[in-house]
Amino acid sequence: MITIKNKKEIEMMRQGGKLLAQIMQKLISEIKPGVSTGHLEKMACDLISQVGGRPSFKNYQSKYDSVSYPTALCASINNEVVHSPALPSRELKQGDIIGLDIGMEYPFYVNNTDDKSAKRGYYTDMARTVPVGKISLEAQKLIDVTREALRLGVEQIRPGNTLNSIGRIIENYVRKHKFTVVRELVGHGVGHDVHEDPQVHNYNVPENNKIILKQGVVLAIEPMVNAGGWRIKSGKDGFSFLTADNSLSAHFEQSVLITENGYEILTDYE
Repeated sequence: MITIKNKKEIEMMRQGGKLLAQIMQKLISEIKPGVSTGHLEKMACDLISQVGGRPSFKNYQSKYDSVSYPTALCASINNEVVHSPALPSRELKQGDIIGLDIGMEYPFYVNNTDDKSAKRGYYTDMARTVPVGKISLEAQKLIDVTREALRLGVEQIRPGNTLNSIGRIIENYVRKHKFTVVRELVGHGVGHDVHEDPQVHNYNVPENNKIILKQGVVLAIEPMVNAGGWRIKSGKDGFSFLTADNSLSAHFEQSVLITENGYEILTDYE
């Protein structure tokens, strides 16, 4: 079921999204050769705690997972598409690209999580792929194309437009630049939970023309783009997804509110 957020919920998500974007900027400022993903994980946990939030991903377990996710930060390097845990720690090298994906529940109320009447916070989610030092021209083009694909997808958001308009424009733009869109993984609604309906595909799905965007819905738009083929494979750690052909992959994500006349990026960082 697609949920509509009320004014109070939107305001809390707006506050949480702004704080999450600030945390992301601080993490990005640390990226350079020699920095470890373990350092970034500790920093993410500390910063989230300092603002009164809780990491969305750490200890998260969906109904499809046999074990819970181990870290607050997804740190996906080079051919890792998404969901690579920041621990065990790995050292970043000159020429790498790293996708940082982070979510936060805000505010976080310390309570008995089994008590359904207890106060809960609201979730926002974002990702950005960044270079580690000097990178190849192909890697930079991949980052630029993925970032622009996200922007174009977000620009389709307004009441009355279709959900499919987002995926269609993302796929068309990525294809034009000779890259491919990952098809097995998609964006999603966000807010009351880490993942909500609807699924937000990054490619053309004609059935999604029947889903009309409505004011008050919050979507996590997140194109995942590969330099090679679109197929992916599971990593040995049981969490990561990698490109099947070991090509580079990039990932950008924003949490976006559908407003009366258009959209508002809740996790804006630029």
